[in-house]
Amino acid sequence: MKKSKREKTMENKYDLIIIGGGAAAFSAAIKANAYGVKTAMIERGRLGGTCVNVGCVPSKNLLAAGEHLQSARKPAHPAIKPCDADFDFTRIIHDKDKLVGNLRKQKYNDVLESLQYVQLIEGSAAFVSKNQVKVDGKVLSGKKFIIATGSSAFVPKFKGIEDIDYLTNIEALSLKEKPSSMIVVGGRALGLEFAQMYSRFGTKVTLLQRSDRIIPEHEPEVSAALHRYLAEECIEIVTGVNVKEAWQKNGGKFIRASVDDKDRVFEADQLLMATGRKPNTADLHLENVGVKVRQDGAIVVNSEMRTSAPHIWAGGDVVGEPMLETLAAKEGATAAENALTGSHKKIDLLSVPSAIFTSPQVASVGMTEKQMMQRYGYCSCRTLDMDKVPKALTVNDTKGLIKMVVDPKKKNRIVGVHILSSIAADMIHEAVLAVKYKLTVDDIIDTVHVFPTMNEAIKLVATSFKQDVSKLSCCAE
Repeated sequence: MKKSKREKTMENKYDLIIIGGGAAAFSAAIKANAYGVKTAMIERGRLGGTCVNVGCVPSKNLLAAGEHLQSARKPAHPAIKPCDADFDFTRIIHDKDKLVGNLRKQKYNDVLESLQYVQLIEGSAAFVSKNQVKVDGKVLSGKKFIIATGSSAFVPKFKGIEDIDYLTNIEALSLKEKPSSMIVVGGRALGLEFAQMYSRFGTKVTLLQRSDRIIPEHEPEVSAALHRYLAEECIEIVTGVNVKEAWQKNGGKFIRASVDDKDRVFEADQLLMATGRKPNTADLHLENVGVKVRQDGAIVVNSEMRTSAPHIWAGGDVVGEPMLETLAAKEGATAAENALTGSHKKIDLLSVPSAIFTSPQVASVGMTEKQMMQRYGYCSCRTLDMDKVPKALTVNDTKGLIKMVVDPKKKNRIVGVHILSSIAADMIHEAVLAVKYKLTVDDIIDTVHVFPTMNEAIKLVATSFKQDVSKLSCCAE
């Protein structure tokens, strides 16, 4: 039986339309489904967004492979003889692809199929009016919208770059052959992770960073120590670089740059551009609905994830920095909760942690010393090297440090913690709770920690505000 024109029109009407199919979009969809709201999810590419497909999942898988290779070549214990472990690069890439496919199916495709009230519509969406989007010629109507279109690689348009076959994170995760050499432009999270990954695979890596230090937003102590550790692994790191030109010749890639007011030319088999991300807003025609964007294309939202259009919310990378998978999911869920229930839940960015999965890892939450000084004009900080932590000494894993930032005018309330350690990304969560719930150093000191653990570093650095921890026995307060 043919459907009437009215029935067909009703099919294209939704209470909520979500544009995107990554972490923020799925969190919003799950929340909408729980409320029984008729929802459309519009996605133009693979489900799962950046993280599971070409981001944190595949990169951490390959970083782990490099970690195993490094452990074989340079064991932590002197009694264990090193071995020059060989490996199959093609197999590593194949295994990574298999992992990504399985996780995409389990965590996204299968999850979407289980959502009774959510319909997937494949295609590219663009706003045509206040309450309508067009998806490859088909018009859908929605009462409310959540934009979660993510981000893509940003590559500066310096001379010659458009004429060469450079890599972004997408191509760098799927190379058919291991390059003998690679130039990495960019010294933040993505650039550092790929630099160490390929260096441990046996590629000669040169990393070029525009500012005078890598990860310039992090504490200078963390930046300097990580620079030293990476250099010890024969990664050439050049800072203060102003790239002028790029070209390719006879299969090689070349970069001409100014370094300390001198021209230098760098050459490698591959060129990886790790120069940041840009929000995916260009094709949405947001001007048709009055959604404001910043100069970099990021959608302007308030702490409730609401845009300048009262019926539209946004979340994830599309709203700009910080671009983090877990934050995207939180923002998506918050946007949906506020859109569908009229509640006013807010995102607290101060207690959102971040991590860089180099070895050692970098993890951070809250304010840095510089931020504290800029905001309040005063600060109290302590830094503890990991070789003061008994567990680190026990397992020969003493690389790194921990720095704690406190507010001395509020009973030494913890406002920031910054860690460089082999498991910093796991250690940071105690600090997240401390920042979120406004704990003081006394609260941490008064908490019994398991001994020996790397997490004891947090208690020790808190204790260092009170006394010299080098003069304490194990487990002493």
